[in-house]
Order: sequence, then structure tokens, then C-alpha cells
Amino acid sequence: MGATGTHIEEIDHQILELLHQGLNDAVVARQLGIGHRTVQRRVGNLMHHLGATGRVALGARAQELGLFTSGRNACNARADSV
Repeated sequence: MGATGTHIEEIDHQILELLHQGLNDAVVARQLGIGHRTVQRRVGNLMHHLGATGRVALGARAQELGLFTSGRNACNARADSV
């Protein structure tokens, strides 16, 4: 649950985290053991639920709501691994 009380299911939270890391839908699906279309459907549902008009807006909205547990943005995470 985010700071504003926005509740999302655990699977949706995991999807957001993996997308935030820069992974595409197919890789997210494989890592979570769910179907590619399931990831796409859940991302669409998240966009609707959070009022985001696209994937970039979804990430920004999730960040605003404090839905990421990592506390780091994807660019910093990638830079650290280089």
C-alpha cells in the first residue's frame, strides 16, 4: 500500500517493480511465471486504476504514490551495475 492509501495486489506491485527496473513485458512474465498477455492486461488495469494515460505516466504515478519499494530509480540501479 502506498503512502496515500492506494492499494494494489502483490502481483501488480511486482509487475510495477520489474517494469521500473526497465524489463519488458515478456521478461516480467517469465520472471513471475505468468503469461505475457496477463502482464499486458494487468498493466492496462493498473493504468486505469491509477489514472495513467501511458506506461511512462504509470511509472510517474506509481512513484508519486510511493508504490516502489526500492527507493531508487531505474537509471541509478543500471548505473550501479556497470
